[in-house]
Amino acid sequence: MADRRAATTGPSGLALVHSSDRPPANTSKAPQIVSFNRTELMQILAVYGRNVASGDWRDYAMDFLKDRALFSIYARVSERPLFVVEKNPRLRNRQGQYMVFNQQGRILKRGHDLTQVLRALEPKVALVD
Repeated sequence: MADRRAATTGPSGLALVHSSDRPPANTSKAPQIVSFNRTELMQILAVYGRNVASGDWRDYAMDFLKDRALFSIYARVSERPLFVVEKNPRLRNRQGQYMVFNQQGRILKRGHDLTQVLRALEPKVALVD
């Protein structure tokens, strides 16, 4: 049996290589992008929906980068978000991969459990006598 990788010579004397024998042009993988999974997104949207219904928040944006995912919350049309929920898997084994930032960039809460971290966005309930 002949070797399939052997090139044949065409009428002009040039070597012809079959397309199935060529190595792939781009062997590198596409960079992985960090994103929120369905469960995480449902938890974030539940908190967001309650605050939209109460009239506190109006808009959101999602950014998926190669090292982190961001869910930005806006109170009105503005350049800076009111809050940012961040997922950074590199911090999974350290402080926790979930964080909530305020408009000034200060970390309000960080941890391993998204439900606990999102409590920083819930309105404080006060007991009135």
